[in-house]
Amino acid sequence: MPGRIPRRRVLQIAGGTAVVGAGAVGTWQWLAPEDKGRPGSGEFPARPAKAVTSEAVVHVMAHEDDSLFFMNPELEQSIRSGAPTLTVCMTGGESDGRNALSTEPGYDKLPMKRPEFVRARMNGLREATAQMATGDWLSPWTVETLRLLPGLEVELQTLKAAPQIQLIFMELVEARAIKNPKKESLRGLWLGAAPDLTTLVPAGGPVRKAYRYTRQQVIDTLTAVFERYQPTVVRTLDPNPTHRAKQPEFPGTPPVLQGISHYDHQDHTASAYFAQAALAQFWGRKHSRPVAVDTYVGYEVDMLPNSLDDATTAHKIKILDTYGWVGDKDCGDKAGCGDRKVGNRGRDYRWSNNLRHRATGTQRWVQPLPDGRLAAFAVLDGQAQCWTETKAGSGVWSQPASVGGSMLEGQVQVLRRSDGSLQLFSVRTVLPAKGEDHRREIVTARQEGKTPDGGTPAFAAWESLGSPDADPERSMETGYPVAVEDKDGSVHVFVKNFDGGVSFRSSASGQGWRDWAALPAVAGDVRIEDGIDVALDNQGRIHVVAADTKTVHHWVSEPGDAAPKPAGATRLPAATGPLTLTPLSGGGIRLAMRQPVTSRVVVADLATGGGWRVTSECEAFGGYGRVALAQVENTTVIAARDDKGRVRLSVGSGRPGPWQDGGVPHRATAALAQDAQGRTVVVALGTDGRLSSTRGAGSGSSSFGDWIGHDGQVRKGDTQDS
Repeated sequence: MPGRIPRRRVLQIAGGTAVVGAGAVGTWQWLAPEDKGRPGSGEFPARPAKAVTSEAVVHVMAHEDDSLFFMNPELEQSIRSGAPTLTVCMTGGESDGRNALSTEPGYDKLPMKRPEFVRARMNGLREATAQMATGDWLSPWTVETLRLLPGLEVELQTLKAAPQIQLIFMELVEARAIKNPKKESLRGLWLGAAPDLTTLVPAGGPVRKAYRYTRQQVIDTLTAVFERYQPTVVRTLDPNPTHRAKQPEFPGTPPVLQGISHYDHQDHTASAYFAQAALAQFWGRKHSRPVAVDTYVGYEVDMLPNSLDDATTAHKIKILDTYGWVGDKDCGDKAGCGDRKVGNRGRDYRWSNNLRHRATGTQRWVQPLPDGRLAAFAVLDGQAQCWTETKAGSGVWSQPASVGGSMLEGQVQVLRRSDGSLQLFSVRTVLPAKGEDHRREIVTARQEGKTPDGGTPAFAAWESLGSPDADPERSMETGYPVAVEDKDGSVHVFVKNFDGGVSFRSSASGQGWRDWAALPAVAGDVRIEDGIDVALDNQGRIHVVAADTKTVHHWVSEPGDAAPKPAGATRLPAATGPLTLTPLSGGGIRLAMRQPVTSRVVVADLATGGGWRVTSECEAFGGYGRVALAQVENTTVIAARDDKGRVRLSVGSGRPGPWQDGGVPHRATAALAQDAQGRTVVVALGTDGRLSSTRGAGSGSSSFGDWIGHDGQVRKGDTQDS
């Protein structure tokens, strides 16, 4: 741009003529008013990452701050990876239009300026995104209209220094209430209470008129986003939040808007439903590469232990401070440069101290086949996909092959039966349709026939196991299944239920299931978090563990018991949620979990005939989520996520060893399995939908080899130091 044009919002000249008029598609630029104090601190990059094309990530959210609170640090990790990273904001988040805290003196006398407040929030998200990408919150952007559907415009913003980073604003009106049922809202539109929903035009942008979206047009718009960007990962808010312990009453609410109230904003949940419907539509059309989906817990984290360490939280708050317009810095827009309702309160919200996936992860998604090759299973395009090693021990993987299922979520747990066959377990969402209630159910598929040498195992049709809660709305809180086979060959599957307990179904052969039943309640008013686990010890006892916000709870069954029973207080400390069990070769059971606030990996043992005892506290290195744990004779192997999103390994004799250097970026939980030579294999699934693996040198060794990519090539820079 010529130097005489002020360093603030300007209309870009196209071909010597200004683009004007309601029907025109103009391009704006947002430029910095001054160069004061730029760029920011050294913890942010001095320049954007080199763009890559092997992966792309789309974030779908309701309000401008949702990804910053609930999806970070994963949002920033994607931005810094160089992957095309798009954030779609579905509503304007206009609230009451007052850009101030409601506790400020004179707040009620402030004018309601919703278009200006929407623009200020958009500016805050743009600045925070630029800070994560370039270290410069005032890095310039181009701003233009985009027609994803005929006759409907959205605002598209593109970071000039890193054009692979973009923001889309649909500008639909928000509910303007967290839980009070509103007809004019995303939820009202989803439920059919409103035939359409209007947009609110932000101040000073290229979109000049309001539009009205039908329910199907919202779904079609998100589908068009997926078609345009061909993502490998889609991230949404939580479609399955936990219900409020005390249900609020809203007299006069029409029946269509009645329902269970949850610990989340109604816009968050509805935005996730619309994303699910759009994904279902997208998966039914031709697309270039498969898609994984991650969903993020929202307001509910306010009641849960901190899952992020202090350093990660502090960094996250710096980004929120930029969004919240802390310091009244000048961005050149009189509408405002951020969201003062957040302001410097990022440090006051428990949302800042957490990142929690609704899918809690599993380490049991890789199992050996009879010919010695490993088979890996994960959910892509809403179906279970299977990769197999091309040759036993090679670390070279086939392309993924579908083994069925539809609208599966999060993860596949693979149970290897005593006869060597495999059985898959997952969760399926049934979207509302004529004759179909919106519900969630546990599903399973059994391997059938022998796997041909070098081939992919075949599975029978997926079978619904239903839900512990027959009511469709209550079924939406059914947790992710964990399964075990006992010494008699019976299969037992366990899940978190609506009431915050554990339910199970059993089968003598993996088919012909008995009815759902609840495990006996432990003493006290206990509501567990999802992330339970189950294991069989060498005496044939089934152990089930689950955490609430204070401690870990334990059930155990002796051979011949109809169900595991409470085993008494573990006296273990609080965990951040997901737990992992593995049997000890000399008897007893071992547990791995993460410690709140530090995110440190903690190991506890239950000796035969004794009680639980914390035996190891690993060096803290950040990270979050479920820990993978294996005990091979006397060798302990742990795989866990670090603060950079990489898999890190610990190998020790009898207990965890020091963390090894290196690692590969990944999503979900790493898998641990044994290959045909008895070596421990760690497998990770990347955001590009490809597998990487590393192998131990053998029994008793703490040495692991290089990380090998899906094609058998060494992942450069990812070597383990033993």
